[in-house]
Amino acid sequence: MPRILAVGDIHGCLDKLGKLMGVIKWQPDEDTLIFIGDYVDRGPDSSGVVEYILDLKKNSDHIICLMGNHESLFLDYLEGKDDRIFLFNGGVQTLDSYGGTDLEVPESHLDFLTSLRPYFQTKNYIFVHAGLRDNVPLGRQTLQDLLWIRDDFLNSNFDHGRRIIFGHTPYPMPFVNDIKIGIDTGAVYGGELTCLELPGVIFYSV
Repeated sequence: MPRILAVGDIHGCLDKLGKLMGVIKWQPDEDTLIFIGDYVDRGPDSSGVVEYILDLKKNSDHIICLMGNHESLFLDYLEGKDDRIFLFNGGVQTLDSYGGTDLEVPESHLDFLTSLRPYFQTKNYIFVHAGLRDNVPLGRQTLQDLLWIRDDFLNSNFDHGRRIIFGHTPYPMPFVNDIKIGIDTGAVYGGELTCLELPGVIFYSV
């Protein structure tokens, strides 16, 4: 049966992404492939990760790409807003991957960044980068919370009616309970890059 495959935070780790795609045996005409955000920053090849995903999208209409807080920071930087938080959070490595001081971001990459979704939902799951605020309907969640929330979400047992699949907060192994699953396993910090297969709750890591 068709699978949902959700990939955790990549952060410029192109080599791990390539290996993971080989392991999960994605079927582009059948499986839905969801990237949970944070493609850029900290790792060695942010531009390569974006280009890799764009190549995948050429072969499938079943790829969902969510925005992470690091894409938001990158867009703010490109728009000339306060660059300190971007650079402090791994933006230097991203700029290096796009040519350093001679920054050249291809139009296709800009289109990709600006097209990223704040969340994605199915009948049984909500996919979001960071998490959700308690007692707030999905359509009324702020982008700040969707991309940045941490402790208020992680420490909550609030049931949003569907299981939440999220990244943003790295764990040494996937975080799993009845209402949420965290799939950021710290690839850029020396941990593994993880993919979650649903509905079977099967994990693949490299």
